[in-house]
Amino acid sequence: MKTEETMKKLIADDPETRSPDVRAENLAALRALFPEVITEGPDGVAVNLDVLKQLVGDRTVTDAEEKYGLNWHGKRRARQLALTPSTGTLRPCPDESVDWDTTQNLMIEGDNLEVLKLLQKSYAGKVKLIYIDPPYNTGKDFVYPDDFRDNIRNYLQLTGQTGEGGRKLSSNTEASGRFHTDWLNMLYPRLRLARNLLRKDGVMFVSIADHEVHNLRSILDEVFGPENFVATVIWHKMDGPKNTAIHFSEDHDYVLVYCKEAETWRPNGLERTDAMVARYKNPDNDPRGVWLLSDLAARNFYAQGRYPITTKTGKVISGPPAGSYWRVSKAKFEEMDKDNRIWWGDSGDNRPGIKRFLSEVRQGVVPQTYWSWKDVGSTRNAKQELSQLMGAAAGDDLFITPKPTKLIERMIRIGTDAADNDIILDFFAGSGTTGHAAATINASDNGNRRCILVQLPEPTGDHSSQTIADLTKERLRRAGTKIRDDNPLFAGDLGFRVFKLASSNIRAWEPDRNKLPDSLFDSVDHLKPDRTEQDILFELLLKLGLDLCVPIETKQVPGSASQAHVIHSIGGGSLLVCLSPAIPQADVEPLALGLVAWHQSLQPAGETTVVFRDSAFADDVAKTNLTAILQQHGLKTVRSL
Repeated sequence: MKTEETMKKLIADDPETRSPDVRAENLAALRALFPEVITEGPDGVAVNLDVLKQLVGDRTVTDAEEKYGLNWHGKRRARQLALTPSTGTLRPCPDESVDWDTTQNLMIEGDNLEVLKLLQKSYAGKVKLIYIDPPYNTGKDFVYPDDFRDNIRNYLQLTGQTGEGGRKLSSNTEASGRFHTDWLNMLYPRLRLARNLLRKDGVMFVSIADHEVHNLRSILDEVFGPENFVATVIWHKMDGPKNTAIHFSEDHDYVLVYCKEAETWRPNGLERTDAMVARYKNPDNDPRGVWLLSDLAARNFYAQGRYPITTKTGKVISGPPAGSYWRVSKAKFEEMDKDNRIWWGDSGDNRPGIKRFLSEVRQGVVPQTYWSWKDVGSTRNAKQELSQLMGAAAGDDLFITPKPTKLIERMIRIGTDAADNDIILDFFAGSGTTGHAAATINASDNGNRRCILVQLPEPTGDHSSQTIADLTKERLRRAGTKIRDDNPLFAGDLGFRVFKLASSNIRAWEPDRNKLPDSLFDSVDHLKPDRTEQDILFELLLKLGLDLCVPIETKQVPGSASQAHVIHSIGGGSLLVCLSPAIPQADVEPLALGLVAWHQSLQPAGETTVVFRDSAFADDVAKTNLTAILQQHGLKTVRSL
């Protein structure tokens, strides 16, 4: 048995070791539907538009510039950015985390474009709600300067991890000549990747102001499809006029709402306020409880909705008001009257109405598109809330327009359920309001919603070493402590695991042609020497599409030598990993049998993958023998890293 046939290497050119190649997946899907449209082009596989036109009709396929939609310089490149796989990874940071061993929440530092790519395998189709508060493009917002060739290298330079302290950050001003273009090129690929993460019954909320709402609506229509547009919510954010405004006091922002599939997604009703409940009365002491009077007439056409009605005093009402119809048929009306569901007024002579009992109405109020600051908070409330929680840590001018937690709480109530482990994603996390809001709601309804936050470690500009991501983490820590103090009986998850974007743990083949023998020697172990076993383990989770919070157990298997071998069981035994730096021939059998014994005790439901460090084996014989023993005991999928 050849080693090459039994051990697949997880190296950089293996598609399973990269984030998904969306372009290749799209081509495969198109090939499955129309194999004849796939041909060879100057740069490899291509799509023959002429053949596609013939198959679906000439008028349904176009590559013309004059077509309906939003176009800008760089759109094709922005689309390519979403399709280009990432070569990065996420390095775990337990020391900066809270409740690392038990939490299901994630706080990820990094360029959100690369992070979204890395999350594709593990979280595609699993996120219930996405909320983002992207830069409004007011001329002072930070612009993500994406490098099409190598965005990981760009990110490391940007954040000062390589080079001379990082690149200088600049604002996107209208004088740049690419004011809207830069903003669109930044946001477009991120929205495309985000949509892939949503469940079929998932929903996305996006905050925006007047400056770019028209452009944002256009690109969201393209990404989600106009049929999946839900609403444009008006958030009345100011609790008083801004008298310093030159023209108008800008008192509101927008929240654009899109769902993955309009036929599948339905919003949760909002809780009735005390004022709403107070409108229900019971003037006739009906044993069914308080009720609200509803008009019997409606403007919707109803064929059986025109007939005379005789009041309790004998007065005849010839029919509904002009241009309207009774909501129910005559037979149904008489049935409701006998059941005391019709109200004639105290005198019995009024035009009748329908009694809607509070105990029978739909639980929750249909969300409306106007959200007042009185209900969801104002920008002033948000600043006060952040200042009280963070004190001087946030700085006076760091977060000029944070969002109030009540605003995000309303979105979470509309789009998630308490007991379903729903995942909430915010990849412009800022001060961490979304994480704070999710934890607050979980404490209020004993929910178990999970949160994934992504924030660029952008310098704060206050000449300190702190970054925006540092402040995000600090807010989450303080918010968790406060929520626990305010809700001592709540035993839910208030922690978070911290990960940081980095280049892959797998060393790329970059030979020094002047020192080729040294380069060959260095590449024997293609794992970077400065990376830990935990770093490599979590890169495996990402590459194989496993949740970053999946349970991990660790066990030691003694070898024949003095050193024991550490084995990690991930997901109840679905993945077994041994990253020992050296596995001598004498240790092969005890290690293999130890793996088999643990696998049998775990009894995983599906197939198990076993992974080793390729450089750990002294020769191919040791590797082949270990593989053979494992396969004899049912562990068929064995790979080396």
